[in-house]
Amino acid sequence: MEMIMENTAIREKVKEIKQSFRLMMDGAVAKSMRDKGLNYKLNWGATLPRLRQKADEIGYNYDLAIALWKEDVRECKILATMIMPPDEVLPEVIDIWMEQTTEQEIAEQAAFNLYQHLPYAPEKAYQWMASEKELYQLCGFHILSRIFMAKREPNERGINEFIDQAVAALRGESIAVRKAALSTIQRFSELGLVYERLAKSALKQANLDFL
Repeated sequence: MEMIMENTAIREKVKEIKQSFRLMMDGAVAKSMRDKGLNYKLNWGATLPRLRQKADEIGYNYDLAIALWKEDVRECKILATMIMPPDEVLPEVIDIWMEQTTEQEIAEQAAFNLYQHLPYAPEKAYQWMASEKELYQLCGFHILSRIFMAKREPNERGINEFIDQAVAALRGESIAVRKAALSTIQRFSELGLVYERLAKSALKQANLDFL
């Protein structure tokens, strides 16, 4: 009985949240996204600061995040990544979310709002960087970029793996992945002189020289 009441409460909360998106609606933003090829089933065009404000009001909530993610609505999925407690969510759930991610914006928001904070973030980053799927690679580089920004240094195996994947990405066809890889190399080079030299060597391998 208690479980039924909890489920009902979650459903009511999801309904209430979806109704609140009407107040955040921005037709111009939604149209701009459609023009850029972002084809969400439902998109209110709510800005990220408004969604962050909503997330701060709600606070971390595992069950609500799971329920919101299931909704085929842009704002629901982004909000889910903002309120999911990083220390509670299992890798299996993250794998399901990643499999169900079809838009670059959602992949990037998930990486920034949630994935970089996971206790197993580095493992996911290296695993996804090596994937053949563009959105997985994108997430992998975004996570590592944030890890490097936090001045967390990789071990020797991590360095070699990152350099190999970064060079492969820079030689690849995806502009988004190339940009993410380049940004991550920049962050990697800022870890210290040794890292800067390794980064320059990697760019030279890819016939690039930005550092």
